[in-house]
Amino acid sequence: MKDMRPGGRMWQLYKMGGLTPAITSMFDVQSAQQMAFIRSMLKEQRKDSLFEIPLHAMEIVVFDLETTGFSPYNGDEIISFGGVSVIGGEVQKDHTFYSMVNPKRKIPEDIIELTGITNEMVADAPELIGVLSDFLEFVQQRILVAHATGHDKNFLNSALWRTSKVSLSHRVLDTMMIAKWLMPKRKNLSLDSLLHAYEIPITQRHHALEDSLMTAELWSRFMEEIKARNVDTLGDLYALLSHH
Repeated sequence: MKDMRPGGRMWQLYKMGGLTPAITSMFDVQSAQQMAFIRSMLKEQRKDSLFEIPLHAMEIVVFDLETTGFSPYNGDEIISFGGVSVIGGEVQKDHTFYSMVNPKRKIPEDIIELTGITNEMVADAPELIGVLSDFLEFVQQRILVAHATGHDKNFLNSALWRTSKVSLSHRVLDTMMIAKWLMPKRKNLSLDSLLHAYEIPITQRHHALEDSLMTAELWSRFMEEIKARNVDTLGDLYALLSHH
């Protein structure tokens, strides 16, 4: 008698036709395709060394996530992705990404108040694997940039592992670390404080796309200062940031 438990059924299908049919049978076709795309993207990313890229031509995506809380390993979920393309120091305002995500759980009241995203707004939003796949398609092989990256990296890694059993392989730069290097005596390195210091207009905080656009403007200002310090490549920048 055949073993029809999920694990046994997966093994039978694998023996008959390989892993892709097995995965497809356990999930819907679209999810299987999205998982395969995510795994392929991250595998490709690991092939290229980016350290020789000149900063004036470097292509990045500045991104931000809004979430239901602070712990992706304790039940908190992503509720929106935002991103904007930047080449060198030029913000590509016509090349952006934004999507809400259905977190499959209630959004706490304090997060609703902070982000303006309600349970009704995410009820018909796409599921995590679909938005994650679309976001990585937008990012391609470009370097990721965010402010105070720990939070966003943790949630991205958790999402990638849960949906596709892979970890983030893109290089991630932190504008907070760059600010620390450029302004070693400055105590307040929050995004609000830095936006104020550089006289960058604050549009809408805690909105994934708006935060991405404001952080991209901050990156653009930083690029001017970095260039003035004769830092020419990504490798040079990493070497300097490693001391901070």
